Amino acid sequence: MLRLAFVLLFTQVIWGQWRVGRAEVDITPPARMPMAGYYYVRLNEGTHDPLFAKAMVVEQAGVRMALVAVDYVQIPRAFVDEARTLIAARTGIPATHVMISATHSHTGPELGARLRSVEPDIDALAKGFWKKIPELIAASVEKAVAALAPSEINVGVGREETISFIRRFRMIDGTTGWNPGKKNPKIVQPLGAIDPDVAVVAAGKGAYVNFALHLDTVGGAQFSADYAYALSRSLREVKGPEFSTLFTIGCAGNINHVDVSHNRAQKGPGEAARIGTVLAAAVLKTMERLKPVEPQPVRVSTRLVALPPAPYTAEEAERAKVVVANYGKQNANPFYEQVNAFKVMDLMELGKRPVEAEVQVIALGKSVAWVGLPGEIFVEHGRAIKLASPFLVTIVAELANGNLGYVPDRKAYAEGAYEVISSRLAAGGGEAMVAAAVEQLNALFRD
Repeated sequence: MLRLAFVLLFTQVIWGQWRVGRAEVDITPPARMPMAGYYYVRLNEGTHDPLFAKAMVVEQAGVRMALVAVDYVQIPRAFVDEARTLIAARTGIPATHVMISATHSHTGPELGARLRSVEPDIDALAKGFWKKIPELIAASVEKAVAALAPSEINVGVGREETISFIRRFRMIDGTTGWNPGKKNPKIVQPLGAIDPDVAVVAAGKGAYVNFALHLDTVGGAQFSADYAYALSRSLREVKGPEFSTLFTIGCAGNINHVDVSHNRAQKGPGEAARIGTVLAAAVLKTMERLKPVEPQPVRVSTRLVALPPAPYTAEEAERAKVVVANYGKQNANPFYEQVNAFKVMDLMELGKRPVEAEVQVIALGKSVAWVGLPGEIFVEHGRAIKLASPFLVTIVAELANGNLGYVPDRKAYAEGAYEVISSRLAAGGGEAMVAAAVEQLNALFRD
């Protein structure tokens, strides 16, 4: 025991103490803002619960890193770049040490190319708010830096297997069904398996939580952080009013909350509350068996990976212009035709350039590593990264530092359906991102 105490004391002397700061900044848009998540225009009609940018800053031996989660469906790369620039100027935290991700709430503001077919005043309202977002994100990190204080960091991974489901199915006729409906007799089996990991990093007066499940539960036209709000509220009821929960979504590109084995309704604030409460219970159970992370160096690596864009034909390009012109009219075109049209328009804008993806890794010594991937990543990719990682705990956050859209695995391209039709990447793009993540994880672990 004396020897162990000496080793721990020696470690503290060599590496110093952890310092952790946390902060939350309200990022709820104004009323009537166009809302994200679907292929038609929805104007906001109020707020069920506020949206936040939540930041956690960790400092060790003078080196800092920042993790930020925003309660939006995605965070465009341009917003990330501007926020990182502001953060670096105001806090000294290098841009490469900042990971900014979206929780993927479908009841937040529209931030991308689907802002079409709205009145000029609504267009001005939306774009005016967009200009404020990088500043709000930077403010969350500034506040977290100001709150830095000595803290323990503890980590663990629990399991929750009852609230997430693969949403792609093999059907009787051999086709792939995407959200084919509850109790559908033509379903044969799901095409894949969920990731039940509930990663928890407890530090300061709060916790970082990561879980792979789409946030498309509430619906409607009110702003809401979806089940992440219920998760935060439930944990605060147990841990106290100052407890802050920073939630990030794991690799959930092909996972949602719909259980096709029964006919019960699964939409609305009540369903979001149920899911958030179940997830909170998993977090609380995991917190009973967390392991301490002894002070170790903060290490960071990032790589820009050039990925081949998805192919499209000249005919698809011409049809896409017509379909997108009808955007704003619900059900104006078949759903998959709308999906393909928006993809093709994005690829036309890209030209012949490759799709550029930032694959980022932030690590605390050899204990904990975060991987940030910019898209809606299939669960198979997240599981592959975690399986190959040498770190004690590896957390993969999708929709980090930008959004490339859906990133299926190779086998899914042969299966087709929504995510593949929507993907801006050619087959193999996801595997290239996985390889870049694993290479960086191994390199940081060896250092």
